[in-house]
Amino acid sequence: MVAMTKRVKVFEIAFNDPSKTFYCSGDKVAGKVLVEVSEVTRVMAMKVLGVGCAKVEYAKGKQRCREEVDYLKYEDVVQLDEHPTDNDGSVILRPGNKYEYSFGFELPAQGQLVSSYKGKFGFVQYYVKALMERPCQPALECKKHFEVEEPLDVNTPDLLSPTGGMKEKKVTCMFIPDGQVSLNAKIDRRGFCEGEEICIDAKFENTCSRIVVPKAAIVAKQTYQANGRTKVFRQKLSSVRGNHIISGMCDAWQGKSIRVPKIKPSILGCNIIRVEYALMIYMHIPGSEKLILELPLVIGTVPYNGFGSRTNSMSSQDGSISNASNSWVSLRMPSSAPPSYCDITRDCCIDQPLTPLLDDYDGGDSPIFMNAAQFQFPPLPAYSEVEEEFNANARMLPVC
Repeated sequence: MVAMTKRVKVFEIAFNDPSKTFYCSGDKVAGKVLVEVSEVTRVMAMKVLGVGCAKVEYAKGKQRCREEVDYLKYEDVVQLDEHPTDNDGSVILRPGNKYEYSFGFELPAQGQLVSSYKGKFGFVQYYVKALMERPCQPALECKKHFEVEEPLDVNTPDLLSPTGGMKEKKVTCMFIPDGQVSLNAKIDRRGFCEGEEICIDAKFENTCSRIVVPKAAIVAKQTYQANGRTKVFRQKLSSVRGNHIISGMCDAWQGKSIRVPKIKPSILGCNIIRVEYALMIYMHIPGSEKLILELPLVIGTVPYNGFGSRTNSMSSQDGSISNASNSWVSLRMPSSAPPSYCDITRDCCIDQPLTPLLDDYDGGDSPIFMNAAQFQFPPLPAYSEVEEEFNANARMLPVC
């Protein structure tokens, strides 16, 4: 920010390394205060302040909730190099010259800072402020913000360990039981960085009469605390969806991926602002509340280095999913040719059309029930010998 008056032509802050996008704990913040005047100006003192704070502010009814925490407080009086000063320490600046006040200070050690952040009800910000004190006049000030990003390494045993869970829900219609839906999901680790893929292994079962849709989303949870009150704001960042699952069927995800979008790292060390992330795996059930499983995530700054124990496989609890092959369904057919269907003279009759698929939306909608179509197919010709092997990537499996 540049403050300009009748006497001051230029008053701004410039960092020594303008290409530096962010600073970390222990880094040195250095730069210059640039000054140009349009007429002779006496400067009593030039002060430089380094400020870092977290602030929360929101309305709760008629009450205004505010809270603030300081993380950086630096103050110094800087001088012009090789420039004469009066007995009181003041200097005289003349038009046509460019003056530079140099400054520099180190950020606190690791663990004492919080990454920069700007949210709906609060922020964490850092800036350098310069104050020019002049006789018989109000002090001029200018600011320049800088970003702080504390390193958060996801290559720790806790963040590299798999996590998962299981949820089920009984569905009713007008207080009458209508079956249930269930999901079992797992991811190979908890720590991720921007741009990485999260691989999901999951199984979804549907025994109710409705068509359900499995989905997954990365959600952010922002918690703000002020005046003893807590305000929580949730936001969906990115999502993927699976196939519709009709009644009596199930679906399996093997390594279905969702990319971590461009987001700020998790903030876990601030007393008044907390930013957490989760992978929400859920089933959309028309006419009923979603079945939701949330797996906590930590978004870091140091990406996964390829070491540690990882697995993309998910242990099946009922043995219905197998990873024996990479194809959907692997069949070993008999050596003899199968009988021909041309010899069949009986007509195939479909009494009613297939049930249409649902649109992809999460809003409140009327219950959609499935009325299974009655098909009349002719008996299949008999094979002399058939062996079937079902693979884990089979899209639709009957519920056991």
